[in-house]
Amino acid sequence: MLKKVCNLAQIAGHAIMDCYFSTKQSKNIFYKSDNTPVTDADYKSNNIIKKGLSLISPEIPILSEEQSHNIKNYKNWHTYWLIDPLDGTKEFLKKNGEFTVNISLIKKGIPVLGVIYAPFFDILYFSNKKEAWKKNKKKGYTKKISVSQTKKLLLVISRSHPHKKLDIFLNQINTNYKIKKLGSSLKFCYLAEGKVQIYPRFGNTFIWDTAAGHAILTAAGGTVKTWDGKELNYSLSQRSSLINSGFLASS
Repeated sequence: MLKKVCNLAQIAGHAIMDCYFSTKQSKNIFYKSDNTPVTDADYKSNNIIKKGLSLISPEIPILSEEQSHNIKNYKNWHTYWLIDPLDGTKEFLKKNGEFTVNISLIKKGIPVLGVIYAPFFDILYFSNKKEAWKKNKKKGYTKKISVSQTKKLLLVISRSHPHKKLDIFLNQINTNYKIKKLGSSLKFCYLAEGKVQIYPRFGNTFIWDTAAGHAILTAAGGTVKTWDGKELNYSLSQRSSLINSGFLASS
C-alpha cells in the first residue's frame, strides 16, 4: 500500500508541475471564504489522489482539504485517508518550489502512514509506523532518515505565516540558535531527516496540513505535541473542529 500511495503522490505532483509551468496559471487563481488561494493545480491534484485512493482501498473514506468541512459528517470515521493535494499554495504562486503533496492514513486518531512529495525538487518522503525514508530521484538514492540530537539548535518556521507569540518563544530560548524559513510540510521533513531540531507553530493549521508530516516525523524519532504537552490527535470523534491548536514539533 505504501508503495502505491507514493506512486500516487508523484503522479499528482507531476500534474501540479504542469500547472506550475503553464502560462495560464495566473488566470486560474480563486479565493476561499477565508481568503486563502486555491488554483487549478489544487483541484487537479485532489481529483487524482481521491480517484487513486478509492482504487487502492475503496473501503477507507477520504477527507481532503478541497471538500466540505462539516466535521459532523465524519464523526464516525475511525480509519480514514487525510490529504492536502497541494500544501503551500502561496509558495506555489510565489514560484519558490516549497510546496508538497501530502497523504496520510489515520487510525484511531494516529497518523500511521505518511507520504510527502515535493515535486519541484523531485524529493519523496514516506513512512510506515516505525520507519521513515527519503528518496531523492535527481541524486539517485533512497535512505532511511532519523532526527538529529545535535547540540546545535536550528529552528524552522513558516515562511508565509508569522505570529507574534513566536518572538516571545524565541526570547525564552537560553541558547544560541539559527532560524530557517520554509514553506509547506517540508518543515516536518527537515526535522525528520535531522536538518533542523525544532518547529514551533502558534498560528492555526488544519489537520491535513500536519498529518503526513506528523507521521513521518514520529517514525523518524521525533514528536509533535500541543503547547500543553499532549500528542497532536486526529480523532474526528473527539474534535469540535478540523483546526489544530498550536504545537511544537521537535527531535
